[in-house]
Amino acid sequence: MSTHRPAFDPRRVAHPADAAVNASVQCDANFEPLSPLNWLARSAAVYPERAAVIDGERVLSWADVDQRAHALAAQLVAAGVMPGDVVSVLAFNTAELYEAHFGVPLAGGVLNAINTRLDADTVAYILSHANSRVLIFDSAFRAQVCEAVSTLPTPPVLVEIQGQPSDSDGALDAREYEAWLAEADSAFRGYLPANEWQSISLNYTSGTTGRPKGVLYSHRGAQQLALGNVLAWDMAHHPVYLWTLPMFHCNGWCFPWTLAAVAGTSVCLREVRADAVFDAIHTHGVSHLCGAPIVLDMLARAVAEGATPPAGDPVAVMTAAAPPPAATLAAVEAAGFDVTHVYGLTEIYGPAVVNAWQPAWSALDSDARSELKSRQGVAYAVQADLMVADAQTLLPVPMDGETLGEVMTRGNATMKGYLANPEATDEAFRGGWFHTGDLAVWHPDGYIQIKDRSKDIIISGGENISSIEVEDALRRFPGVALAAVVAMPDDKWGEVPCAFVEVLPGATVTEAQLDAHCLDVLARFKRPRHYRFMDIPKTSTGKVQKFRLRELAKLSMQQ
Repeated sequence: MSTHRPAFDPRRVAHPADAAVNASVQCDANFEPLSPLNWLARSAAVYPERAAVIDGERVLSWADVDQRAHALAAQLVAAGVMPGDVVSVLAFNTAELYEAHFGVPLAGGVLNAINTRLDADTVAYILSHANSRVLIFDSAFRAQVCEAVSTLPTPPVLVEIQGQPSDSDGALDAREYEAWLAEADSAFRGYLPANEWQSISLNYTSGTTGRPKGVLYSHRGAQQLALGNVLAWDMAHHPVYLWTLPMFHCNGWCFPWTLAAVAGTSVCLREVRADAVFDAIHTHGVSHLCGAPIVLDMLARAVAEGATPPAGDPVAVMTAAAPPPAATLAAVEAAGFDVTHVYGLTEIYGPAVVNAWQPAWSALDSDARSELKSRQGVAYAVQADLMVADAQTLLPVPMDGETLGEVMTRGNATMKGYLANPEATDEAFRGGWFHTGDLAVWHPDGYIQIKDRSKDIIISGGENISSIEVEDALRRFPGVALAAVVAMPDDKWGEVPCAFVEVLPGATVTEAQLDAHCLDVLARFKRPRHYRFMDIPKTSTGKVQKFRLRELAKLSMQQ
């Protein structure tokens, strides 16, 4: 929880011994810039034969990953990559993308893992905005790459991974990845950062209302968040981690580097399907996986439909965004999964807030546990501070579980800033805090609970209505797969909630049923006044496009 500390002033902690200590010098013996790259060398030295990556029939040891990452680094340098240059990768969750998390920064470069669901125009924008020197891509994305690079005045150097077949026969001047690696100088050992503030990666936001922003991560921040994952999840050495979370999303929440720290095994997954997930769990003994609540829904439905639950200890699942309804959570836990709820954004390296579970909570009933899991929680151990405060005065709101304020955080697990966008960076860091734009309450125990995005709060008759609260209520109704609630203009109340609902295949849900359900679980003024049953529009990363829903709500009002 936040203590709302003033800025650090070394004069306030002076000690007589400091004079003698300060006479010493910082040198190689007592200082090493923080970077997750060191963990690759350690795991390769201590556990050289242990499986690091399982990708289909391929099994790469830690010695293999170390060798391949350095070969990649050598070839990038040979291709002209200079310190600070961006190297983009457009690939599935495969061994090549995993080793790029080490090989690119070992070349002094900045890794830009591109969202595989983006269209060619957005890919071209990212390559141009980032000034990418090299683009490594899976052959499955050849058509997108052909179209994207054709619009660039100076295309990047192209290297093609022979992965899934492409339906494009477009001509590209691209090297084949494995043959290209085979030409590497085996003596090249790569570059460790001279400064831990050096950029290690560049991730682009989803761009729900405009062009995406480029978010820069430092070696220091990546190392800190990767260690924070270990602590937040109480990870022992040698976990078996299933890649249900895209590695392009916030560098897979920094788990490529986390797994190097604990010498874990990455089980690659190109497509997230229930049968593939359960097959990996049973075949490889998966112990950990991450994913959105939709992944939990998928797991629960699969077990209900006959999938064999995990044997032995529960599989640890880390999930972000809105927590699943109590019924789904109970089904997932009964099926052999232990859920940890986290919160974060691209700007804070993925998850930097965790619902740190209290032992006493486990004795509560399912509904009470679900209510507690709905809280986003407290700051990661590696993050300096977290608070809910007035967006203008920066004064913390009361810890009463009712007063709304903006979630703000600060610390090492916070971006360096937005690439080539100083105005947006200054606004995001106003007052010495990172402003998330999310509205939350602060509970007496210090745990925060997100209520809405600042732009998504619904003000009806002067009363604030949390769209998230209404969405959670709707999702608890049997047969509802997804719900999104936005403000609809209203002549009397100013705004009223309008609900967009996706129904599970084979289920039947009516407006009357949902209205009766909401009257049972919500204050009357919070219930939706209008319902639309449809496929809800989403971004390429699966986020609901509420700006489009607001437009649809306005059109509905006018009709």
